[in-house]
Amino acid sequence: MRGGVLGNFVDQFDIFLPIIALAPAAASLYGTEDMATNAGLIFVATLIGRPLGAAIFGPIADRIGRTTTTRITIGGVGLTTALIAAVPGQNLFGSGTLLTILALRFLGGIFIGGGYTAAVPLAMEWTLPRRRGLVSGLIMWMSPWANASIAALVFALLGILGPDRYSDWGWRIPFVVGALMALGMVEYYRRNVSDSPIWTRAAKASTPLRDVLFGPYRRQLWQVFVLMSGMWLFTNMAIAVLAGQLKAGGQLSDQDVSFAMLCATVVSALAMAGSGHLSTLTGRRSFFVGFGIVSAVLAPTVYLAVFREAGGPALVLLVAALQVVTVSVYGPVAAYLTERFPTAVRSSGYGVAYSLSIVLPALYPFYLPPLQRVLGEHLAVAALLALAGFLVATGAFMGPETRSRTGIDAVGTAGAELS
Repeated sequence: MRGGVLGNFVDQFDIFLPIIALAPAAASLYGTEDMATNAGLIFVATLIGRPLGAAIFGPIADRIGRTTTTRITIGGVGLTTALIAAVPGQNLFGSGTLLTILALRFLGGIFIGGGYTAAVPLAMEWTLPRRRGLVSGLIMWMSPWANASIAALVFALLGILGPDRYSDWGWRIPFVVGALMALGMVEYYRRNVSDSPIWTRAAKASTPLRDVLFGPYRRQLWQVFVLMSGMWLFTNMAIAVLAGQLKAGGQLSDQDVSFAMLCATVVSALAMAGSGHLSTLTGRRSFFVGFGIVSAVLAPTVYLAVFREAGGPALVLLVAALQVVTVSVYGPVAAYLTERFPTAVRSSGYGVAYSLSIVLPALYPFYLPPLQRVLGEHLAVAALLALAGFLVATGAFMGPETRSRTGIDAVGTAGAELS
């Protein structure tokens, strides 16, 4: 369980590094033209690599073991992150800087996608059913903690080094930190973590990926795909797009944006852990349906209110409220996805369901600008936030209640095995 929690922190730290750590250095890295688009492409490259990683490493984890797969993939994350820290700047490499970072982020996304296909189901398999929601929340709350840690690190480096030195070389420091943490997790898993008795005793599927995509578990996959698509849309709009718009609006400096996101993510981390445990009390399905309906109304309202504030404590509170009514929905995800797939295909099902749903929301740099030309810069984002809430509620409504039946679904015995 500890490995799952710490491993997800490293995963999320490396995912969000480009959004926050590279933003103050964007002009020196990519040039002054299309900075927002280039930053979005780097984030998209990571997210698109993740489904491929899940498809590659999920079946490996189901066949040879979750622990071995975790060590391989986290090592790959550490290597690609370290290589980004060594990429020459635009003054030496020209457009090659952006292309190299894009390639390394895509490769890193493959390893990241493979990592959580193994580490998170492994943690859930070691967890008692009555604690599964809470442990899920603690695993998933590492996403905002990682985001907050990056924001705090960048905030401190900008203050210590100043904008010019940070843009010149200081942006490399967070990537070195991310690489060292990933390599530390490899050693942690080597020394401390073994595969669960549930996986050891279970029969091994010969074609777990095919079984999930086209076989008896395809209904679970597409039901969870709808649910997770809404969640990823929340993430992109409430974190990536929001951070960029706060900076582009001119009211806030780079340090102010980092501070606002730091405060907001700390609040959302606490809400995420609480939502995981709440799902054990209410039921996973009931939680997601209720959250989706409420957030479809509140998320657009709070988002629009953010841009009516010029700054100060009120704006920070609104940004924090937006995080609570959007990304805190992730709290029960680790438990819910684990309960939706039986042991023989659990890593494949978890990884593909979690990652495949990333793709359409991740393409927002292509469909958000046309929508903004029609609805306006902020109203378009608000509309997508409402859509995200609708998708979460609809996806959950399509599936069964897993908590009250200890995770037993219509075609598998995941919950019985987990119990």
